[in-house]
Amino acid sequence: MSVEIKNDFGQIDISNDVIAQIAGGAAIECYGIVGMASKHQIRDGLTDILRKENFAKGVIIRQTAEDLHIDMYIIVSYGTKISEVAYQVQSKVKYTINKTLGMSVKSVNIFVQGVRVMNV
Repeated sequence: MSVEIKNDFGQIDISNDVIAQIAGGAAIECYGIVGMASKHQIRDGLTDILRKENFAKGVIIRQTAEDLHIDMYIIVSYGTKISEVAYQVQSKVKYTINKTLGMSVKSVNIFVQGVRVMNV
């Protein structure tokens, strides 16, 4: 599926994978995030942290009429306040999608799939 944007010059189709990559990249930059997790935790394994090229497996993009909804599956760092990390991810993803694609995001739903100790 893709998101369609129509303007005076024609139509632009943006793949959901592109939006997922942008959202995943924005989430990883937030403090307290260890990585992205798979949305299919039983099939793919609970311990897998997705690499940059697989962010689309941890992000679901849904579009209804003019609204864009994003579901993200993340793994947070041990010792961080989960609610604060989730809020920062929501804010960063909304801002990045708006600035990069010019689209407004109605909701960013965060699903914490695990807590990990960061190796320093």
